Amino acid sequence: MKRNNMLMGAGVAIGLAVLTTAALAAQDRYSVKVPGGLSFSEFKGYQSWQVISLSHNGDKLAAILGNPAMIQAFEAGIPANGKPFPDGAKMAKIHWIASKTSYPNAPLVAGALHDVDFMVKDKQRFADSGGWGYGAFQFDEATATFRPSDTSDRPPQGNDAKCGFACHTIVKNRDYVFTEFPKR
Repeated sequence: MKRNNMLMGAGVAIGLAVLTTAALAAQDRYSVKVPGGLSFSEFKGYQSWQVISLSHNGDKLAAILGNPAMIQAFEAGIPANGKPFPDGAKMAKIHWIASKTSYPNAPLVAGALHDVDFMVKDKQRFADSGGWGYGAFQFDEATATFRPSDTSDRPPQGNDAKCGFACHTIVKNRDYVFTEFPKR
Protein backbone atom coordinates (compact mmCIF):
# COMPACT_ATOMS: atom_id res chain seq x y z
CA MET A 1 0.00 0.00 0.00
CA LYS A 2 2.79 2.42 0.95
CA ARG A 3 4.65 1.56 -2.26
CA ASN A 4 1.53 2.26 -4.35
CA ASN A 5 1.05 5.61 -2.62
CA MET A 6 4.71 6.45 -3.22
CA LEU A 7 4.39 5.51 -6.89
CA MET A 8 1.18 7.51 -7.20
CA GLY A 9 2.85 10.49 -5.50
CA ALA A 10 5.84 10.21 -7.83
CA GLY A 11 3.50 10.01 -10.83
CA VAL A 12 1.63 13.11 -9.68
CA ALA A 13 4.93 14.97 -9.13
CA ILE A 14 6.17 14.00 -12.60
CA GLY A 15 2.84 15.01 -14.12
CA LEU A 16 2.95 18.39 -12.39
CA ALA A 17 6.55 18.91 -13.53
CA VAL A 18 5.56 18.18 -17.13
CA LEU A 19 2.55 20.51 -16.90
CA THR A 20 4.65 23.23 -15.29
CA THR A 21 7.34 22.86 -17.96
CA ALA A 22 4.68 23.06 -20.70
CA ALA A 23 3.14 26.12 -19.08
CA LEU A 24 6.53 27.83 -18.81
CA ALA A 25 7.29 27.06 -22.47
CA ALA A 26 3.91 28.49 -23.47
CA GLN A 27 4.60 31.62 -21.42
CA ASP A 28 8.17 31.96 -22.66
CA ARG A 29 7.24 33.69 -25.91
CA TYR A 30 5.87 36.73 -24.09
CA SER A 31 9.06 37.30 -22.14
CA VAL A 32 11.31 37.31 -25.22
CA LYS A 33 12.58 40.68 -26.45
CA VAL A 34 14.92 41.84 -29.18
CA PRO A 35 17.75 43.61 -27.32
CA GLY A 36 17.06 47.32 -27.77
CA GLY A 37 13.92 46.51 -29.75
CA LEU A 38 10.44 45.03 -29.76
CA SER A 39 9.16 42.48 -27.30
CA PHE A 40 7.00 39.50 -28.23
CA SER A 41 4.49 40.66 -25.59
CA GLU A 42 3.67 43.77 -27.67
CA PHE A 43 1.87 41.42 -30.10
CA LYS A 44 -0.15 39.34 -27.65
CA GLY A 45 -3.12 37.77 -29.43
CA TYR A 46 -1.57 37.94 -32.90
CA GLN A 47 -2.65 34.34 -33.53
CA SER A 48 -6.27 35.46 -33.85
CA TRP A 49 -5.67 38.46 -36.12
CA GLN A 50 -7.22 38.46 -39.60
CA VAL A 51 -5.21 37.13 -42.54
CA ILE A 52 -3.91 39.88 -44.81
CA SER A 53 -2.17 37.60 -47.28
CA LEU A 54 -0.01 34.51 -47.75
CA SER A 55 3.49 34.06 -49.12
CA HIS A 56 5.77 31.29 -50.34
CA ASN A 57 9.47 32.02 -50.42
CA GLY A 58 11.99 29.23 -50.93
CA ASP A 59 11.26 26.44 -48.48
CA LYS A 60 8.93 28.53 -46.31
CA LEU A 61 5.21 29.27 -46.30
CA ALA A 62 3.89 32.26 -44.39
CA ALA A 63 0.63 33.71 -43.17
CA ILE A 64 0.67 37.50 -42.84
CA LEU A 65 -1.78 38.71 -40.20
CA GLY A 66 -2.94 42.18 -39.21
CA ASN A 67 -4.47 43.68 -36.11
CA PRO A 68 -7.80 45.53 -36.56
CA ALA A 69 -6.05 48.90 -37.19
CA MET A 70 -3.98 47.34 -39.98
CA ILE A 71 -6.99 45.65 -41.58
CA GLN A 72 -9.03 48.88 -41.45
CA ALA A 73 -6.16 50.77 -43.09
CA PHE A 74 -5.92 48.25 -45.93
CA GLU A 75 -9.71 48.35 -46.38
CA ALA A 76 -9.49 52.16 -46.61
CA GLY A 77 -7.07 51.80 -49.52
CA ILE A 78 -3.77 52.35 -47.71
CA PRO A 79 -1.05 52.32 -48.99
CA ALA A 80 -2.28 52.41 -52.63
CA ASN A 81 -4.02 55.74 -51.94
CA GLY A 82 -0.70 57.32 -50.92
CA LYS A 83 -1.63 57.68 -47.26
CA PRO A 84 0.50 56.22 -44.46
CA PHE A 85 -0.63 53.50 -42.10
CA PRO A 86 -1.86 54.84 -38.74
CA ASP A 87 0.04 54.53 -35.50
CA GLY A 88 -0.91 51.28 -33.79
CA ALA A 89 -1.16 49.26 -37.03
CA LYS A 90 0.56 45.91 -36.51
CA MET A 91 1.48 42.94 -38.66
CA ALA A 92 2.68 39.44 -37.82
CA LYS A 93 4.25 37.07 -40.33
CA ILE A 94 4.35 33.44 -39.27
CA HIS A 95 6.81 31.27 -41.24
CA TRP A 96 6.60 27.49 -41.44
CA ILE A 97 8.86 25.06 -43.28
CA ALA A 98 6.90 23.96 -46.35
CA SER A 99 5.95 20.31 -46.29
CA LYS A 100 4.77 18.34 -49.31
CA THR A 101 1.81 16.06 -48.67
CA SER A 102 0.89 12.74 -50.23
CA TYR A 103 -2.62 14.03 -50.92
CA PRO A 104 -3.85 14.37 -54.51
CA ASN A 105 -1.80 16.99 -56.41
CA ALA A 106 0.74 17.01 -53.51
CA PRO A 107 -0.02 20.47 -52.11
CA LEU A 108 2.49 22.24 -49.92
CA VAL A 109 1.30 22.74 -46.35
CA ALA A 110 2.71 24.35 -43.23
CA GLY A 111 5.15 22.03 -41.51
CA ALA A 112 7.40 22.90 -38.58
CA LEU A 113 7.18 26.44 -37.22
CA HIS A 114 10.30 28.41 -38.22
CA ASP A 115 9.91 31.98 -36.97
CA VAL A 116 7.52 34.86 -36.33
CA ASP A 117 8.21 38.43 -37.49
CA PHE A 118 6.44 41.58 -36.32
CA MET A 119 5.99 45.19 -37.47
CA VAL A 120 4.31 48.03 -35.58
CA LYS A 121 3.67 51.60 -36.72
CA ASP A 122 4.61 54.25 -34.16
CA LYS A 123 5.95 57.41 -35.81
CA GLN A 124 7.28 58.86 -32.58
CA ARG A 125 8.94 55.74 -31.19
CA PHE A 126 10.45 54.69 -34.54
CA ALA A 127 11.05 58.04 -36.25
CA ASP A 128 14.43 56.90 -37.58
CA SER A 129 13.01 53.84 -39.39
CA GLY A 130 10.11 55.25 -41.36
CA GLY A 131 7.79 55.09 -38.36
CA TRP A 132 7.96 51.28 -38.19
CA GLY A 133 9.47 49.01 -35.56
CA TYR A 134 10.51 45.48 -36.54
CA GLY A 135 11.16 42.29 -34.60
CA ALA A 136 11.96 38.74 -35.65
CA PHE A 137 11.89 35.68 -33.40
CA GLN A 138 13.23 32.24 -34.30
CA PHE A 139 11.44 29.15 -33.00
CA ASP A 140 13.40 26.23 -31.55
CA GLU A 141 11.42 23.05 -32.14
CA ALA A 142 13.44 21.03 -29.59
CA THR A 143 12.69 23.36 -26.68
CA ALA A 144 9.43 24.88 -28.04
CA THR A 145 10.81 28.35 -27.29
CA PHE A 146 11.49 31.55 -29.22
CA ARG A 147 14.65 33.64 -29.30
CA PRO A 148 15.36 36.97 -30.97
CA SER A 149 16.74 36.56 -34.48
CA ASP A 150 20.36 37.66 -34.89
CA THR A 151 23.03 38.17 -37.50
CA SER A 152 23.51 34.39 -37.97
CA ASP A 153 19.91 34.00 -39.21
CA ARG A 154 18.63 34.43 -42.75
CA PRO A 155 17.92 37.21 -43.32
CA PRO A 156 20.38 38.53 -40.74
CA GLN A 157 18.78 40.66 -38.02
CA GLY A 158 20.34 43.37 -35.88
CA ASN A 159 19.55 44.01 -32.23
CA ASP A 160 17.12 46.87 -32.37
CA ALA A 161 13.68 47.76 -33.70
CA LYS A 162 15.20 48.80 -37.05
CA CYS A 163 16.29 45.26 -37.94
CA GLY A 164 13.89 45.08 -40.92
CA PHE A 165 14.15 48.67 -42.07
CA ALA A 166 16.99 48.32 -44.61
CA CYS A 167 15.06 45.65 -46.49
CA HIS A 168 11.81 47.66 -46.44
CA THR A 169 13.28 50.88 -47.84
CA ILE A 170 12.62 49.63 -51.40
CA VAL A 171 8.88 50.03 -50.68
CA LYS A 172 9.14 53.48 -49.10
CA ASN A 173 6.42 54.65 -51.51
CA ARG A 174 4.08 52.06 -49.91
CA ASP A 175 4.86 53.26 -46.37
CA TYR A 176 7.49 50.51 -46.10
CA VAL A 177 4.96 47.66 -46.46
CA PHE A 178 5.48 44.91 -49.05
CA THR A 179 2.24 43.06 -48.35
CA GLU A 180 -0.74 43.45 -50.66
CA PHE A 181 -4.31 43.07 -49.42
CA PRO A 182 -5.86 40.88 -52.15
CA LYS A 183 -9.55 40.80 -53.00
CA ARG A 184 -11.62 38.37 -50.98
